[in-house]
Amino acid sequence: MQWQGGRESENVEDRRGQGGGFGGFSGGGCGLKGGIGTVVILIIIWALGGNPMQYLGLVSDLTSGSDTQQTYTPSAEDNEQTKFVRTVLAETEDVWTDVFQQMGRTYRKPTLVLFDGSTPSNCGTAESSTGPFYCPEDEKIYVDLSFFRQMDTQFHAGGDFAHAYVIAHEIGHHVQKLLGTLDQVNAMRARSSEKVSNELSVRTELQADFYAGVWANHMKSFNVLEPGDIQNALNAAAAVGDDRLQKQAQGYVVPDAFTHGTSQQRYNWFNKGYKTGDMRQGDTFNNPI
Repeated sequence: MQWQGGRESENVEDRRGQGGGFGGFSGGGCGLKGGIGTVVILIIIWALGGNPMQYLGLVSDLTSGSDTQQTYTPSAEDNEQTKFVRTVLAETEDVWTDVFQQMGRTYRKPTLVLFDGSTPSNCGTAESSTGPFYCPEDEKIYVDLSFFRQMDTQFHAGGDFAHAYVIAHEIGHHVQKLLGTLDQVNAMRARSSEKVSNELSVRTELQADFYAGVWANHMKSFNVLEPGDIQNALNAAAAVGDDRLQKQAQGYVVPDAFTHGTSQQRYNWFNKGYKTGDMRQGDTFNNPI
């Protein structure tokens, strides 16, 4: 992906080196967070006898010393990744501003928060261990850049465009927020069984993958894609499928517990978005997935 020299978004809030802290949930609830790396971490914690809720900001850690200020000096790699994130965010802004205009709507740009360790959000505490996620309550995307290294080493899904897919997926959740989808899904989940609620979550995540594909489709006109970029993004989508992550964590899969979709489903919906570039083709709620 030829991203160097591109416009960098100003809608980035850098909290690295500011320490952590467990944030409470807002009065309206946390909404549906779109954490792409959450599932595998929570499964591993549960399997080892830990309390997964602590990593979602529901349990205070009184001994963490998270209020202590830390000295943060970015490395050359950190500076390069920061420029990359700013550039990709700018590209999502350009694409979705245009797409929304075509729909007769106005795209409201989200803020991307860079952090290390943990940081408060209106959806609870953002933790490095839960991976990137979108908080609909404050319309911010929370990213610890260490997740990209985890993608490279643990998920074997590296490459610039694979990393860009992660950001585009979270932006997909923001698109859902602006279109009213997240509010509708949260209302349905509130009155549904756990099984149905999980299925709604899967369909929400797959639509975010589709929107990431739509973004990738529009990126072709930017002349920044290189051979292998789309395949890297497809590999990343497949790498974080529920079935693959559950198999790695516990040796077997529990389909009723899926919240993000299988590797094949995530691959397929990103690919559909990329090939069609048509928002009308992304109704994951009323079509087979």
